[in-house]
Amino acid sequence: MNSSAPAVRQWLRSHAARLRNCTVRGLFATDPERCQRYAREFGGILLDFSRQRLDDAAFAALLDLAGHAGLRERIHALLDGAIVNDSEGRAALHTLLRMPGSAAVTGSLAPLHAEVVAVRARLAAFVRAVHEGTRQSASGERFTDVVNVGIGGSDLGPAMAVEALRPFHTGHVRCHFVSNVDGLQLADLAAGLDPARTLVIVCSKTFTTQETLANARRARAWIAGRLGEAAVPAHFAAVSTNTLAMDQFGVGADARFAMWDWVGGRYSVWSAVGLALELAIGTANFEAFLAGARQVDLHFRRAPWRENLPVLMGLLAVWNRNGLGCTSHAVLPYHQRLARLPAYLQQLEMESLGKSVTRTGQPVDADTGAVIWGEPASNAQHSFFQLLHQGTADVSMDFLLPLNGAADRDADELVIGNCLAQLQALLAGHEAEDPQRRHPGSRPATLLAFARLDPAMLGRLIALYEHKVFVESVLWDINPFDQWGVELGKRLCGPMLEALNPAASADAGPEESRALLAWIRRCRQDTGVAAAGSGPTEGMS
Repeated sequence: MNSSAPAVRQWLRSHAARLRNCTVRGLFATDPERCQRYAREFGGILLDFSRQRLDDAAFAALLDLAGHAGLRERIHALLDGAIVNDSEGRAALHTLLRMPGSAAVTGSLAPLHAEVVAVRARLAAFVRAVHEGTRQSASGERFTDVVNVGIGGSDLGPAMAVEALRPFHTGHVRCHFVSNVDGLQLADLAAGLDPARTLVIVCSKTFTTQETLANARRARAWIAGRLGEAAVPAHFAAVSTNTLAMDQFGVGADARFAMWDWVGGRYSVWSAVGLALELAIGTANFEAFLAGARQVDLHFRRAPWRENLPVLMGLLAVWNRNGLGCTSHAVLPYHQRLARLPAYLQQLEMESLGKSVTRTGQPVDADTGAVIWGEPASNAQHSFFQLLHQGTADVSMDFLLPLNGAADRDADELVIGNCLAQLQALLAGHEAEDPQRRHPGSRPATLLAFARLDPAMLGRLIALYEHKVFVESVLWDINPFDQWGVELGKRLCGPMLEALNPAASADAGPEESRALLAWIRRCRQDTGVAAAGSGPTEGMS
């Protein structure tokens, strides 16, 4: 980051202090054109940030901060394949995954693009074979159900997108997702699925992820136990960088799909990790999904910052976090199909921005990522919106509003009316003699409105948030592409499992946890729980 960036950041804080005594309604009163001036449109998405506690001077300061942080150069570095994951010495090339096969890719990216195109062609052929029934189960039957086994980015992205795009499902297969290591999701599924018609996809970047492998082994035991060991290759596909591990697991060569170490898990839905999604919606719709994201990539590179939607979203996030002190951010989709979007964005934003040191290892000079949470907003109006309206917490918000897509036209109007009413209430508040009924208003909210949710639109929305996160990381000078906090917990799990063994000594495990470990061992013995390694298998025999 440019050495003058801390001074610019302090200038930003001075603007926030100046605006703390202003109301957003007052900003509208002094600027009749505010609604038009603080709104942008791209790719059928209206970004309306007029309800943010922001004026022209503060907006200009945000743009200055971006310039001092070297945002333009960093955007080009990301999109041109430079090393932007400093701690691991890697590029972050998820944008390469959505380049069309016809794209003119040159230099060091050309061979990587060729690999991507080749894998994409194999995926399309696999999907076509499943849909047409030429790829069959071990007993010669069509597959009717697909179970995706993964965790983190290997689950959240495809699961979110499969649900979001349910109206575009081809009807050839039903998709299910298993991620939790407790095995209960798989046990529940196995109770209702026919193994002779079930295809299991194991998604694991390294094929060493403990939770995914535990569930994959359970699924394998279910298939082998019901259909015989020889049936395993016909019923499994896998996505990984680890070809040997896929082979050793029993996945046939024609059902192994590559991914690369330059694809982060939270950015992997565009890769073969999206196989379950492509099986659900078909290749043509999956390509539209990629194309929508590609539109945003080009917009991110080319559009002036004042017109650049992901840049504006990132600047607003930094403003709310550092200027106004918002510690959390609510994602509020007015669409039931987007129910899993908040969880998807939790990983994207919190795993990327939950950092406390800069790219060079120095302590950051500002608070970084907010806590991301949310729920379909129609339901949330009757649960946590009370806190948004009258609570003491500073929470910024994104409202996502499709104008069409509810069950019928009357439902569309109810959805739109409720969304606009909530936005108005959060902006204007309510004065009342009774303090219990008083609403302060001026709550920071941004609206993203669009005509309808389709594959291309979902691709655009996800890419907007991906690039928004990158903008935030540049302004904070942090690396959004590593996740050492996740790795630490994984590393500590092995010794904990050893210490849970009933035969473990009293001094097994970390000193701080020994009393707890002893209590757990005692309780497990008293209740007849077997040693570590066994797990829930009910319904899977």
